Amino acid sequence: MAANDKERQAVTESKQILERIGHESNPAGRSAVERTVSRTKDHFTAEDADTTDPIEIWGTRIGRFLGLLVLIAMFIWLISLIIGKS
Repeated sequence: MAANDKERQAVTESKQILERIGHESNPAGRSAVERTVSRTKDHFTAEDADTTDPIEIWGTRIGRFLGLLVLIAMFIWLISLIIGKS
């Protein structure tokens, strides 16, 4: 009887550990793509900026958008540079 109880406790504890790992590795049941899209949207809409200062919010949004445009322009320049040499 004692061995049976220990086995049940071990199984119960294992299930609890697996459930906890599942919750920690996939928060809120969202996929990695959904989390990435959400984080990107929050980044470009300046969710981390001071909400009491509208100038800071718009300045952050404009700066991040311009940074994205510069990054895209650099990629286009790099690709045209590589293609032009071949």
